Amino acid sequence: MTDLSNLLVIPRLRVQNANTISSNLTWGFPAMSAFVGIMQALERKAIAAGINVLFDGIGVVCHHHEAQVSRGGFVRTFNLTRNPVDKTGKTSAIVEEGRIHLDISLAFGIRGADLSGSKEDKQQVAESLNQILQTMRIAGGVIVPPMPGTRAPSPYISKIPEDSAEQYKDFLSLRRRLMPGFALVLRDDLLQSHFQSMAAQDPEVTQLDAWLDLSRLNMECEEDKGEVEWQIRMQPGWLVPIPVGYSKLSELYKPGVVANARDATTPFRFVESLYSIGQWISPHRLKHPSELLWYVENDLDQGMYRLQNVNEQQNHHEVQEI
Repeated sequence: MTDLSNLLVIPRLRVQNANTISSNLTWGFPAMSAFVGIMQALERKAIAAGINVLFDGIGVVCHHHEAQVSRGGFVRTFNLTRNPVDKTGKTSAIVEEGRIHLDISLAFGIRGADLSGSKEDKQQVAESLNQILQTMRIAGGVIVPPMPGTRAPSPYISKIPEDSAEQYKDFLSLRRRLMPGFALVLRDDLLQSHFQSMAAQDPEVTQLDAWLDLSRLNMECEEDKGEVEWQIRMQPGWLVPIPVGYSKLSELYKPGVVANARDATTPFRFVESLYSIGQWISPHRLKHPSELLWYVENDLDQGMYRLQNVNEQQNHHEVQEI
């Protein structure tokens, strides 16, 4: 990701019926790839509207979520809809889909010629980008107006100072405006350290074993003065399994070679999902606005198409494929 120069914040978006199934193995919140997709689509629409800006990354702060599921003990079932009858008059099949209502704030790293003007000019750019965003879908969900009697805060663009001390001072104010809520950050380091600790006890353990062990609630037995007590193992934070991209399964085929591909003008490759561990943290734990942002980091030679996020919570480790 390029050096961050400006941050566009669009606060308190209400999204209904977003896709909560983030991959074949995970659910509960839209995948970050869906938000990166909305960022890229917003950039194209902005350029088409004559707004000269480029987007470098996107961050998400969730203030409230309501998964559309029925609750019954430990088992939850998605609330599904019955579709209208088809053209023959027969009942249409139920399509399983997971939906969630969200109250989120989005932060974009942006740059461009239109951000070199006055404060009023930047505010006009922020308002214009917000108006474009309101016409789009986020992870398949529809952006709806604020609750009656309330008013959503105005979007704004904040210039990131070059001095580190000034950066931190300005970010203090921005963090307060994003609270209460939780931001999703990447924790590749926890996955790697947990794998190493498990491998020290069992050399045959795999990365998948470590990922599953961090993703679930584990009961552990503790003995105190002859008495045995079972307790849930405490995790170092609110950890969640997340998809972070794709890895190649085949060579890169030329456009039109693979039958029934969606786009006959773009090269095609079969891929599988990549998974890692994410952590929901309060924005006040972030030290720099770049820690909030996710961006694309592809390795075309290795066939890796994945998202990256660098924050103070994690150390730099080599990413392992799961």
